[in-house]
Amino acid sequence: MIVRFRIILFFLSLVFIVFSAHANPKYELNKGWQCIRANKTEKTGEEISAPGTKLSGWMPAVVPGTVLTSLLYNKLIPDPFYGMNNKQIPDIFDSGCHYYTYWFVTDFIEKAVAGEHVLLHFRGVNYGCNIYVNGKKLNATELNGMFIRRTIDITNYLTKDGKNRLAVIVFPPEPVGNPNGGQGGDGTIARSITNQYTAGWDWIQPVHDRNTGIWDKVYIERTKAGKLEDIHVVSRVPGKRTNDEQQSPAMLQVSATVRNRGDRVMNGVVQYELQGRVLSQRISVPPHASELVVLPTAGIKNPKLWWPNGYGRQDMTRITMRLLADGMGLCDEEDVTFGIREINTAWNTKTQSREIYVNGHRVFIKGGNWILSDAMLRFSKERYDAELRYHKDMNLNMVRVWGGGITERPEFYDACDKYGLLVMQDMWMTGDCNGRWHDTYKKDDTTKRRKYPDDHKLWLAACEDQIKMLRNHPSLAMWCGGNEFPPPVDMLIHLRDSILPRLDGTRYFFEHSNHDSMSLHAHDGPYTIQKEKHFWEHKSYGFNSEVGSVGIGDIESLERFIPAANLVPPLYERVGGKWFADSVWQYHKYSSYDSAVEAYGHPLNASDFAKKAQLVNYNQYRAIMEGFRSRMWDWYTGVMVWKTQNPWTAMVGQMYDVYLDPNAGMFGLQSGAKSLHVMYDPIWKSVMVANSDPALSKKVKLRYIISKGSNNIQGINDSDYVIPPDTCIVIARAPDLERRIDTADSTSGGFLVLRLYDAPKSIVDDNTYWFPGKDGTYKWLSSLRPAEMDITATANGKGKIIVSIKNRSDANFSFFNHFSLVDERTKKRILPVFCNNNYISVPPEGKKTVVIEYNEQKGITPMLCVDEWNTGKRYIDIKK
Repeated sequence: MIVRFRIILFFLSLVFIVFSAHANPKYELNKGWQCIRANKTEKTGEEISAPGTKLSGWMPAVVPGTVLTSLLYNKLIPDPFYGMNNKQIPDIFDSGCHYYTYWFVTDFIEKAVAGEHVLLHFRGVNYGCNIYVNGKKLNATELNGMFIRRTIDITNYLTKDGKNRLAVIVFPPEPVGNPNGGQGGDGTIARSITNQYTAGWDWIQPVHDRNTGIWDKVYIERTKAGKLEDIHVVSRVPGKRTNDEQQSPAMLQVSATVRNRGDRVMNGVVQYELQGRVLSQRISVPPHASELVVLPTAGIKNPKLWWPNGYGRQDMTRITMRLLADGMGLCDEEDVTFGIREINTAWNTKTQSREIYVNGHRVFIKGGNWILSDAMLRFSKERYDAELRYHKDMNLNMVRVWGGGITERPEFYDACDKYGLLVMQDMWMTGDCNGRWHDTYKKDDTTKRRKYPDDHKLWLAACEDQIKMLRNHPSLAMWCGGNEFPPPVDMLIHLRDSILPRLDGTRYFFEHSNHDSMSLHAHDGPYTIQKEKHFWEHKSYGFNSEVGSVGIGDIESLERFIPAANLVPPLYERVGGKWFADSVWQYHKYSSYDSAVEAYGHPLNASDFAKKAQLVNYNQYRAIMEGFRSRMWDWYTGVMVWKTQNPWTAMVGQMYDVYLDPNAGMFGLQSGAKSLHVMYDPIWKSVMVANSDPALSKKVKLRYIISKGSNNIQGINDSDYVIPPDTCIVIARAPDLERRIDTADSTSGGFLVLRLYDAPKSIVDDNTYWFPGKDGTYKWLSSLRPAEMDITATANGKGKIIVSIKNRSDANFSFFNHFSLVDERTKKRILPVFCNNNYISVPPEGKKTVVIEYNEQKGITPMLCVDEWNTGKRYIDIKK
């Protein structure tokens, strides 16, 4: 009996080993790289890649990275983000492609083991490359295309002692495009499957190496003969759901490609476990072949659903896929993380635009346009997480990845999954380069440009590859053929009618970003500063994919990239409406504020200009979101701000700068996009409330404060208002309120504070507006008397600070307080920092609380910096 028990334990231990050990160790090659310009060595690829070959004259390289990234690391070029430094770097159009054609080399340790294969993975090379390992060239012809992954079995090329060398020569795209000042320069950069912004745009100067390099990750993976590839998980969530804990069942369909690198037929099973059940499918794959395997559809009891930001939790589900071969045991094991959700769309006949549904609920889209994280492709999981958290904190629920950039990386989508941000992913097309309109900057006419890129098959292959890479992310909501213009007809038909139905038939496809299927007869814009009333009274397109405005940061932001001698405020001439800006401001694409800053008084210096610009930023982006939400489902089904961020030190259209320092536009947008939000309609002089909750009505009371100098009028409306779900309604037509705002003082303007309560003392939203005086300006703000403010900052756990604010004045309004964290020693800002509110105003005898979160840094003690309007900065110690 004892012997039998021990035998059972032995076999159970074998089963545990089979099912718990990972069959495919995988690691990144991101250290020890060296590089050299190709024309500076006479050695061939075979010689360079031979282990032991001395690399004389080579320099350390940054991989993943571009040629410019490595040159900057080695201090061979100045920082192209600062001042006019970018002009000191040779542009590839002038220098020739050879100038940025580089060898990249690294050594690694791997030995061949019987029955195993060693795979070399490249997740992205721009543009062409030849790959060598241990003196052997691995590819017969040059590998081209920025957006296509490469996997090569290098088992037979490994050395016996395990000391190996990998060498890659990387070629720039050709043609590189003439950066002549046009959008995408002369347009010819679009003849390749690469990012188009590198030839310059209206928010960036040319990137002089055109992002040439091994720009994404390189991996080594060890696996057995059988390998699971391109796992695909599709969830079905029938019916209209709520975010309750109890859910009716959902369905899961899982498939994968099984690749057999062995010399014999592989028979076995593919399986995964879900809620205690094992779902499996028998396979038989010929040698050196691959086959698609579809597993049985699985029902999921009480599934934990994934919801967009503001609609519920972002629960993720994980399964482990296993490939077990007869006679071999576990060949491969892959973890797959996904969200259970279903996305559908419908046509709104009233708005003449598309609606988005998630888990059966209609979602009003509050979105932002995303270019990419960094112009030199210096990506990291941490930076992605910070940037996408900013978008979540702005109360947005969608991000559109613009078509002149890249297919965003899995780490970007991981952050979107985490923060509930739906994604509309463009492919690599733009109306500017691909011929939507005549453009004198372009080398070719529209007929020729509409056939770009040169290699249609490669473009389609890249689409297929990137779809496979990203399709399991629940945040990925829609595919889009390009920015403002579709791909050539043959490519469009193949992508729309063949590739997408075969690989990802669950997501809606727009032919381009303002196609009629998104919004009938739509264009986009405006992109420049507008009167706030414009967004309330002017009817835009039903689903506007791009509407934007200004967006410079404050003086701390500007000082990071503008030399002191150039920190000169722009001059605006009211006659003729012209503005004049310093050359560095112009080089960094300064977008004019027209007379908007002057309305607060002529700026004394750059610091004063930037501080007043924050008032404009706040009002512009709050007005965009409030104006569109005021007509939700009546005029609009969604809006996407152009744009929320810049990958370079540009001075246009951003909620935070490239150093992750927010400006006031972020918090104006955050206010306007709150799930439950009270707002003042400047056209009809009424109070409205928007409720984005998909299922629950909200019962609220309204109170208001009108502050005019020492005259503070408080209004209490004890009526209960019920705000239906998924709507925006007028709760008060307020002629009395209008009269008090307009006539309380004949010269100065004033403040209107709107507050919503869900209980006698529980504020669920408040919103402060400031109004011009009779002269139409806000100059009266310069004479605001300081308020008596009590501010305390208290640490509340790791990386979290609670700021309590109390205005002790019985008459003075505390206006536009900006909070930041600084290093106690240097007084330099700590970034990134996440605030639930900022640039806040506190009426007399009012109170507010701000929650600040940040990543603690070794050796840095944080201190709170408060910058109050008309008072200046003060620093406050943080209590433990």
